[in-house]
This record gives sequence, C-alpha cells and structure tokens, in this order.
Amino acid sequence: MPSQAVPTVRLRQLGRQLRQLREDRGMTLDEASAQLERTPSSLSKIETGRVAVRVRDLRVILQRYGVQEEQRVNALLALARDGRKRGWWQNYGDVLSWAYQEFISLEADASAVRSHETILIPGLLQTEDYARAVHEAVPPPPGIHRDIDRLVAVRRERQGVLGRERPLELWAILDEAAFHRRFGGRKVMRAQLERLLEASSMDNVTIQVVPFAAGGHAGINGPFTILEFPELVDLDVILVENLTSGLYLEDETDIRRYNVVFNHLRMTALPETDSVALIQQLARDL
Repeated sequence: MPSQAVPTVRLRQLGRQLRQLREDRGMTLDEASAQLERTPSSLSKIETGRVAVRVRDLRVILQRYGVQEEQRVNALLALARDGRKRGWWQNYGDVLSWAYQEFISLEADASAVRSHETILIPGLLQTEDYARAVHEAVPPPPGIHRDIDRLVAVRRERQGVLGRERPLELWAILDEAAFHRRFGGRKVMRAQLERLLEASSMDNVTIQVVPFAAGGHAGINGPFTILEFPELVDLDVILVENLTSGLYLEDETDIRRYNVVFNHLRMTALPETDSVALIQQLARDL
C-alpha cells in the first residue's frame, strides 16, 4: 500500500483550496501552469489530490497566487506537511484499515467534532468494556483474525483528544435507542452511562439525547460525523459510516446539508440538562 494512502482526504482538501485560489484570480490551468513553470498535467494532479506537493513548492504557488494572509498560508502549509506525518495510529496498522487510519488522523487534527449516533455510543466516549462488546458483536470478514485487545486500545488512544492541551470540542447527539442496546450486559452498560455522565461535565463535551417521544427526526437515515478544522472553516469533512467502510463527503452542498440536519437534530433533542437527567434515570433503571 503506498505511503500516501492515509492522507488522501488532506490532499483533496489542499487541492480544492489551490484550485479555488487559481479560479478566484481568473487563471486557467494552462495560464497558471505557465506562471509556475509546471505542466498542466502536474498542476491538475495537485488540484485533484492525486499527488502531494512539497512545502517549498507550495510556498511558490501561494506566492504566485498572491496569498499573503499568514493564517491561511500556515493552514495550507500544514496540510502539505501532514500528508507525510506519522501518528500513533500507524503503530496499529496490522488491525486498522487505511480508511480508519485516515479518519483517526483527521480526528486528531480537528478542532471540533459533531456526531450523530443511532444505536452506538460514540467511540470517543466508550468505556473499554463497552468497546470490546461492540467489536465482539460484529463478526470479522471471512478468513480474518481480529486482535480485539488492540482494537480496544485504539479506542482508548483516540480519546486522548478530549484531554489534550487544546481539547477537541465534541458535540454528540444520540438517539435514545443507543442507551437501550445493552452491549456487554447490564453491568457494562451501567458503567458506560456513568462514563457519559462524567463526560457531560467536561467543558468541551456536549451530549444531547433524541428521546423516543420525539418520533421521526432529521437523522433517521443514520449516523454521521462532521469534522471541523481550525483556521480554515471551509475544510470541513463529513464521514458517513457503514458496516465495512466509511464515505467521506467534502462537497460544499453535502456539508451544508449535514449541517442543516445536525441543527435540526439539536433542536429536536432534549436540552443538555434534560439529556443528562434522562441518562441518570436510565442508569438507575439498569
């Protein structure tokens, strides 16, 4: 597998920004290529995220495009650098798919995550016993042996983003069904609900519950995650997951659509204090 398999989303983000900068200056691909002393083919590959661009080359491109705002330059340079960076998740390459490694790398760089879950507690808030029960519930692909201990360790490592120096802002909206799906049994589920209550007291964590009484709601089509990145707000990414893979949505129309859905969900869900009260009641009932 090529070393650039993990940062494909970053490369597409960077390429999209460079294409927009070029178009904003009214330059065709041929005109920009001539100014940059590149072939149109090589510039096109950068703009479509098919190849990485070296940091020194990116500085030249940004200079020719007249980009001088320091914050924007630094954010774009960071995208180029991160295309080659290693992270702790790559130590788990034997148990993680490239798509999952890509998600973890993006989550580690994100400033905020907004998550909607229907039957599971979000991974960033799972206890180890709950995470183990979730992994055990899903059979592996034929002929594949899974190391569940290492997969649970990945969950634990991921949660470090909530307690780092500049913690990730997490806003999780959960369907009430997630609390009645007792992965691991009563004891495990009670401990999981207590973990949610602890997390709800953190300044950077917001938890809301969509109660059964709400009936149908905007998130009925399933779970999704919105990742927001610092400095460049137009680099948001949507992850829609299924059993075997995840689909990244980066088109502005899709991002707007999921933002609208999330806003509808937060208005449908119980307020934070009422959500906490419901989780407390559910924990007592176990």
